[in-house]
Amino acid sequence: MNLSGIKVMVIDDSNTIRRSAEIFLAQAGCQVVLAEDGFDALSKIADHAPDLIFVDIMMPRLDGYQTCALIKKNARLKSTPVIMLSSKDGLFDRARGRLAGSDEYLTKPFTKESLLRSVAAHTAHTQAARQTTAND
Repeated sequence: MNLSGIKVMVIDDSNTIRRSAEIFLAQAGCQVVLAEDGFDALSKIADHAPDLIFVDIMMPRLDGYQTCALIKKNARLKSTPVIMLSSKDGLFDRARGRLAGSDEYLTKPFTKESLLRSVAAHTAHTQAARQTTAND
């Protein structure tokens, strides 16, 4: 799967999860921005303007629900897809993610295929726009 030029942010307090996601995404051609928690992410989002954001739910200081809600309240970022990452797969957790504004809920441990499928599904319009620009 070629996702060249798609800029993806991965917010997770686990170094292992961040590195795994970074490797999978970079192999598919994505530009990857990493953040350790919600505060770290919010300071980097303005500089990097990601096309899609993966955010872990359970993080210190600012959890994934709070981070997602803050991203979605920002007028410039409202349309940026936010995908929740969690080891919890309960109905309540999924519903709470939706209430916070998440576009999808991916259960950890994720596979390379599920991660890339999510990016492809949520950035299809971004890829199409880049393709059109490249062809002009």
